[in-house]
Amino acid sequence: MTAGTRNQGRDNQSLAVLILTLDEESNIEKCLRSVLLLTNRIFIVDSGSTDRTVEIAEKMGARVLTHPWATHAEQFNWGLDNIDTDSDWLMRLDADEELTPGLVAALRETLPTLAPDVTGIIVRRQVHFMGRWIRHGGYYPTWLLRVFRRDAGHCEALWMDEHIALSHGRAIRLDQDIIDRNNKNLTFWTAKHNSYATREVLDVLAREEAAVVPERDEALPDLQTRSRRWIKNRVYGRLPLFVRPLLYFLYRYVLRLGFLDGREGLIFHVLQGFWYRFLVDAKLYESRKAERASRLKEPKPAGREEVRR
Repeated sequence: MTAGTRNQGRDNQSLAVLILTLDEESNIEKCLRSVLLLTNRIFIVDSGSTDRTVEIAEKMGARVLTHPWATHAEQFNWGLDNIDTDSDWLMRLDADEELTPGLVAALRETLPTLAPDVTGIIVRRQVHFMGRWIRHGGYYPTWLLRVFRRDAGHCEALWMDEHIALSHGRAIRLDQDIIDRNNKNLTFWTAKHNSYATREVLDVLAREEAAVVPERDEALPDLQTRSRRWIKNRVYGRLPLFVRPLLYFLYRYVLRLGFLDGREGLIFHVLQGFWYRFLVDAKLYESRKAERASRLKEPKPAGREEVRR
């Protein structure tokens, strides 16, 4: 990176970037190199990395805070409350993501021109898997709110599939991309999604316990995000366990042309569109079965005859 490129980032003081990390040595450098094209106001909240993540981040100029991990939402919101910056805008970025040059240019041009009632910016995400961009199966474009005014945005308090919600104002779309490209291997990917499945079950059980019927959340400014959540909760969520993962995979791989993503796409759509969703159902079944067994073991109230005696 040239000195001129770094100075371009330093010129843009209206935007800060917040990144959560845990053992991201293999990803953090490419992430930060892309961010430095836009701004040098980079904040990292690390939850106890044991590799060179913190060393690399500090060497590249990021300011690192440490905080024990609870959930992604709690960690991000803690970062919002504790970073020291006077930037008007904040960007949420994952350590395995990077900004495209087009997005950098669009943000540099757009941010100074926005009206006060614009409080969020929605961008597209590309997912790259095993070196291949997953373009089909309904996976691109995925629109996400990633840039927001600091006084308007927060992360939803969910275990899984949390998004940035706006307390006021409106969001606009930029036809530019963030690239999600994790350099870790398939063993890491499956372990991570095993953890994701557990978190998703916790969200489902919490909704069941509260007897809440999920609706489209108007605090989520993007129609695609609201619609996908509504379909997931109100349509997919009402289909039979173990049947719905197969139907979802066929929808993605056949109807939405996921087969056009090649061998890497086959692996991705099977694992993410079927295996992961089947694992969620299996964990949900296991949890409900354990709950039923626990209820059967509970002592029953004494009958009238037993009370009299």
